[in-house]
Amino acid sequence: MKRRRVHAIATAGVAALVALALPGCTAASDEVRAPSPTAQGAAGTTTAQAAAPTPPAPSPTYALSTAPRTIPAVREHQAARGPGWKPAPDARVVVAQGDTAALSDEARLLAGELGIKYGESAAPRAGDVELSVEGAGNPESYTLTVKDGRVRINGPDEAGVFYGTRTLKQAVRASGSAPEGTVRDAPAKPQRGLNLDIARKHFTPEWIKTRLREMADLKLNQLGLHFSDDQAFRIQSDSHPEIVSTPHLTKAQVRDITALASRLHITVVPEIDSPGHLGAVLRAHPDLQLRDVNGRAVKGAVDISNPASAKLIDDLLREYRPLFPGGAWHLGADEYQALVVRDPQASFPQLARAAQQRYGPSARVQDLATGWLNDRADVVRPSGKALKAWNDGFFAGGVAGAAKDIQVEYWTGKEIGARPPLEYLREGRKLVNLNDEYLYYVLGEPNQFTYPTGRRIYEQWTPLVLRGTTPVPASYDGQILGGRLAVWADLSGAQTQDQVAAGIRMPLAALSQKVWDARTPQLPWSEFQALAGRL
Repeated sequence: MKRRRVHAIATAGVAALVALALPGCTAASDEVRAPSPTAQGAAGTTTAQAAAPTPPAPSPTYALSTAPRTIPAVREHQAARGPGWKPAPDARVVVAQGDTAALSDEARLLAGELGIKYGESAAPRAGDVELSVEGAGNPESYTLTVKDGRVRINGPDEAGVFYGTRTLKQAVRASGSAPEGTVRDAPAKPQRGLNLDIARKHFTPEWIKTRLREMADLKLNQLGLHFSDDQAFRIQSDSHPEIVSTPHLTKAQVRDITALASRLHITVVPEIDSPGHLGAVLRAHPDLQLRDVNGRAVKGAVDISNPASAKLIDDLLREYRPLFPGGAWHLGADEYQALVVRDPQASFPQLARAAQQRYGPSARVQDLATGWLNDRADVVRPSGKALKAWNDGFFAGGVAGAAKDIQVEYWTGKEIGARPPLEYLREGRKLVNLNDEYLYYVLGEPNQFTYPTGRRIYEQWTPLVLRGTTPVPASYDGQILGGRLAVWADLSGAQTQDQVAAGIRMPLAALSQKVWDARTPQLPWSEFQALAGRL
């Protein structure tokens, strides 16, 4: 397992443009003048006069460089004069001595992409690309310097160096060469990525791995996998094989996906949504079904007053924890149908009794749901993973409160009892932006959803726009950890895998720009779109 460091947020400054003059070249003359008649040697031989110098050939002149064209755009480029760098037949990617174990994957990948050799820890020479781990600060930051016919990429951790290689790869792909000068770059947000519903639609392992490679080039670092829902449960289980759907991912396939993700510095974030969205589990365990006061089954919901419900979900959490070695886990908690009725206490008296038994006479059904969330968090927390839950799994005014270390994944403000994002922010909670107005790609466009466009994200959305189209005050920027584009397969047959890939290409590119640098992009949309086509 490659070593990791905790991501931090770095803010890049704006550097002045500096012009570096190259030393002039000289040209020696091979013209020899005829000897003067008066210049005779003692033995009668002539001595040639010193040749008069010819004017030197002009030195190469270079325009001041401009920043490389990449997606996302680099945040700072110090311009210089020079020829830049392009791959040559004898060029190599070399790793600084002592960094081979850390950077060999990055170096081999880059060498293959550029069509040049991998030189391991050989001493760098003209034309080479050298990678090294050095410095301190944001582990996703890097410096890329093109000077004297050579490229140096360094950063405080492998992740930053890797992102520097993405910049070099894109620069060469966009224009054939990397411009002279120095790039200093770092992301504005530590969480940047894609959320994928593989429960309602089976996506093949190769399709998922292709998305990982696409994400890596865009410097995205999280892939959320929602693999359990009412329609299906899509990953092999040894503890409860009876709940697994066909087709599904085997554990070997999941390990292959997470291994590639790790090499690309992407964290795979699994989600077993509960206590709602468990229809696939309930088909095998109807005894756990939540029923209302009239005995009617509630779609997808387990009875959280039944200890057997908690035991089954905890079995799955413990089973899958080691399968996903990344540093985060999604607990779900959204759309529990017992809480979307007018009077949950009257509709579900068994839940109301259980809440009062646990939390006292003033407790309500929402407190029992909060206790469920906290209990599942307690199962995962010993693994050290960051914990996440959807915003509609957090409730105000209850006896019980959700654990403070659970990050809010904010997707909607349209549910019953909707709470605007400011309420969570004022509580001091960390939020991740999955605003369904801009970032929800819902197959078939049900419930008034429309497919998001890259242009709308690029021109209108920022991480501060958590709900609808209105941003929260910039003073809360530090609590917003980033954002993900979310693919939901509500009508799974509406698009093929290839159509989904094509449909999310530009929204994902636009998202990558806005979570890397929330400032207004310099390129107009038409040029950004054209650049994405070249890359």
